[in-house]
Amino acid sequence: MSEDATPAIACRNLWQVFGPNAGAELASALAANGGDAAAAAAELRDKGLIPAVQDVGFDVRPGELFVIMGLSGSGKSTLVRGLSRLLDVTAGDVRIQGEDIAAGSKARLIELRRKKLGMVFQHFGLFPHMSVLDNVAYPLRVQGIPRARRHAKAREVIELVGLGGRESAFPRTLSGGQRQRVGIARSLVGDCEVWFLDEPFSALDPLIRRQLQDEFLQIRAKLNTTIVFITHDIAEALKLADRIAIMRDGEVIQIGTPAQIVLNPVDSYVREFARDVAKGRHARVASVMKPASGITGDGPALREGMTLDAALATCVAAQAPVPVTDGAGKIVGQVDPADLVSALHVDDR
Repeated sequence: MSEDATPAIACRNLWQVFGPNAGAELASALAANGGDAAAAAAELRDKGLIPAVQDVGFDVRPGELFVIMGLSGSGKSTLVRGLSRLLDVTAGDVRIQGEDIAAGSKARLIELRRKKLGMVFQHFGLFPHMSVLDNVAYPLRVQGIPRARRHAKAREVIELVGLGGRESAFPRTLSGGQRQRVGIARSLVGDCEVWFLDEPFSALDPLIRRQLQDEFLQIRAKLNTTIVFITHDIAEALKLADRIAIMRDGEVIQIGTPAQIVLNPVDSYVREFARDVAKGRHARVASVMKPASGITGDGPALREGMTLDAALATCVAAQAPVPVTDGAGKIVGQVDPADLVSALHVDDR
């Protein structure tokens, strides 16, 4: 994202506090503690309030797949409900494509959800008395779009999620994975620009879950959609994300690319998430590359987008720094075998 581009989602100093007079209590705690968020949160807990989201801020870039992950109770689902204004936040600012959604009227919020925001949750929420076609077309029906047009659009999206031929089926006749595909199709039928998904695959069997993750990436490649995806599964996060935000006790602890999360965890909490991750399958050569220093293109070379696993044999066999090239074949850096081995080292601390 260029410096002057408007973020798809901009979140600043976001708080979600549950309890009596939450807004006033938060303002008082922040004032009493000189704006120190951690101290204010501790004071709120002492008073019996629950600071479920604490002073969170980040930008999501247009077209980015931004994953928010953490353990149960970390605040990730509460955060996404604040971003989408399913909950009115206690304090802070959320802007979607530059628009302050907290300032919008109820009518404006309904319009945003119909025309701009898509949402998918763990529980499918399908209408049992409606066919797949009518379930998917329902958001267009609410918009008053004629039956023929909405069904034509619904058929396109049903095909996109791999359910072509099941348009007349009812939810009770579908598997869990198929029902989740219907939910995904329904959220996409309005050509959403920002898509919120809260643990959409967590209720599925592992095999179906992996299949849907693969299909999700294929769908994403065909869309120009910004995605916020909630999960508690580090493998899922690493597979899907452009960037990951890791939460603990209402706070965002680290934001980074999958390689940054795996190779450079900021503390023991993040390190524990990545402990059993096969680093070489997720980190890329660019994450350990150094500036090129007098190296030539003679002999073997690495590509900056290669995984560390793919680069290992070439780099170690060379026993010397290996050039790294970009997509056009231009040398953009180098990798030392020792740096590659160090990056792949399993930290048992």
